[in-house]
Amino acid sequence: MLGVLGVLLAAGMLDPDTACAEWNKAAFDSKSVGATLSALGLGGAAASSAIVLEAPEIAENGAVVPVKVSTELPRVDRIAVLVEKNPTMLSAVFTLPADTEASIVTRVKMAETSQVIVAVRSEGKVYTVSKEVKVTLGGCGG
Repeated sequence: MLGVLGVLLAAGMLDPDTACAEWNKAAFDSKSVGATLSALGLGGAAASSAIVLEAPEIAENGAVVPVKVSTELPRVDRIAVLVEKNPTMLSAVFTLPADTEASIVTRVKMAETSQVIVAVRSEGKVYTVSKEVKVTLGGCGG
């Protein structure tokens, strides 16, 4: 896939700005959950039991912590995963096309025991859920 992307870029058939993922410096540099969510356009979130966050109670290795998020909320277009005590709080942002099932599975690095926070935007409103995950071996912090 990277080879095809490189050929398209070299041939001028693909704009480099289109090929690169959007970089939201403010979201990655934020030092609080509220500031990170605001930088992502997900401010003003309310807690919701309609979001299912699956993560282990105890992660034996903080370098690979599985996280699964799903919801039946209608017209979800964005899901963000944050790890509160990581050096960089924002772990992932998923933009979902219209009529896509609102379910993601990913792995995050965790520096230490922390809250994993998920924000979901549905019909222009933002909802959150969180869960504490205990880390027994060092993750992104060593």
